[in-house]
Amino acid sequence: MHTSRHTPTADQTPEIQRPAHKPSTARRALGWIARRRTALLYNALRGAACATGAGVIGLGFYVIRQQI
Repeated sequence: MHTSRHTPTADQTPEIQRPAHKPSTARRALGWIARRRTALLYNALRGAACATGAGVIGLGFYVIRQQI
């Protein structure tokens, strides 16, 4: 049987090292945030812009209402 030079045989394949315990909830949450930092910042900025715009419009209508 011919084996490829680039493919290790079954006895040469390294074993995958798995952690002995599960990471804590806080560590998993921090990892999740780190992986999605850009999307979270984008959505926070978008929300702040929408809230600011709504506040300005509301303040404008309040001022107009007080003038009438």
